[in-house]
Amino acid sequence: MTISSTGNLKSVGGSRIYQYLAAITGNLGIVCSEMHYGWPSPSIPILTSGNYTFTISSEESSWLVVSPLLGAIVGAFITGMIVDVFGRKKLVIFSSFPFVFSWLFIAWARSSVLMFISRFMAGMTDGISFTAVPMYLGEIADAKIRGLIASVCPVSIILGILLINVLGSYLSIQTTAYIGTAVPILLFLTFIWMPESPYFYLIKGRVSDARKSLQKFRGVEDVSVELNRIREAVEEQNKNRGRCLDLLTIKSNRKAVMIAYGVRGCQQLSGTTAIIFYCQKIFAESRDFMSPSVATILYFSVQLVLSALASIIVDFSGRRPLLIVSITGTAITLLANGIYLYLKDCTSVDVSSLNFLPLVALLTYVVVFSIGLQTIPLLIMGEVFPTNVKAFALCGADIYYSILVTIISKFFHWSNEEFGMYVPFFVFSVASVFGLIFTIFCVPETKGKTLEDIQRELGNKSS
Repeated sequence: MTISSTGNLKSVGGSRIYQYLAAITGNLGIVCSEMHYGWPSPSIPILTSGNYTFTISSEESSWLVVSPLLGAIVGAFITGMIVDVFGRKKLVIFSSFPFVFSWLFIAWARSSVLMFISRFMAGMTDGISFTAVPMYLGEIADAKIRGLIASVCPVSIILGILLINVLGSYLSIQTTAYIGTAVPILLFLTFIWMPESPYFYLIKGRVSDARKSLQKFRGVEDVSVELNRIREAVEEQNKNRGRCLDLLTIKSNRKAVMIAYGVRGCQQLSGTTAIIFYCQKIFAESRDFMSPSVATILYFSVQLVLSALASIIVDFSGRRPLLIVSITGTAITLLANGIYLYLKDCTSVDVSSLNFLPLVALLTYVVVFSIGLQTIPLLIMGEVFPTNVKAFALCGADIYYSILVTIISKFFHWSNEEFGMYVPFFVFSVASVFGLIFTIFCVPETKGKTLEDIQRELGNKSS
């Protein structure tokens, strides 16, 4: 079967405003989720120092850090089973309610128990957001701006982390939590007006609703060519209802799993999430040069600006060049920071005149990380899977992410306590080198290609 490309699909004279609005409003759930992930950086030092209504131990703090990741495994598993039943839009809207309660539980907590419950609940809701939102954005976007639309997600990740570090550095844990409820409330009030994905409507056989959805997203009345193309693609992909095992038994799906999960692994093995969790602790190494809270805010401000820039240029430069430059830079900067920490902790070399180096190295790290590794893995996840297994794939990806980050975060905590902070930085640097090799030999370019074009290439079909 031959499916015509949308590279020349006409939206000429049409407005893309609904695509941009859907990307911004839908990603408010991602902002809220990442506020929870970034919450330990300003809050854990307070909880372990005895300056709050209760105190937690170092070991408790390490589990409080990763508890959302454990919740995300459950949330992603449930979402993978129901996202094609209830739809992407309804799940994103529903996520606003548990997000509100997760912040309220933190504000009301008088012991660590309620905080564990709150963060586990936030993680479950994160499993909904990180399955439904990338799927939704990948399905509504024009091929020419899909990179920009999908990249709003990773930019929102950094925005959420920056927000919580600013609020948490200058306000109490309780006040910060109450302010945090505003984000999911705004998600509910704005995203409820967005159309559902036309792909979901076609999966359900609701052709008329799919047409109306496309008309809104494309800003034109005549969407017949694109509607027919999508309908044919959905029908072809859904001749056999997708099963979880299809991710392994079908050649194109196996390639997609290798690419998407591999790039996501490269991203996390660079240590980014561990750095997010323990950012203020890491920057304490440069406390004589700049306060940890100010350095943390500067770190995420730089990351936000550069992630936004990368989201704009990704549809012009392509995915592969940005990934290669980004991974190379992270390997070098992680190695530099590891060498400094080793010299400081394990030798008699006087590095007092270089106390600015951890800050400079990590700021350089965030520059090179943001131009590729921050935005592109999530973009690729929304591009490489067909509709009949996309729910399983994204559900599995969130579970894979949660398990991987839990292991990495516990490794960071353990190796830092047992040996010193230089050990995880050396390990992350070596892992980035392997990630570079993987990217060069295994990751294809998807710039400007329709979702159907990508499926044909993964399956080695002739056009």
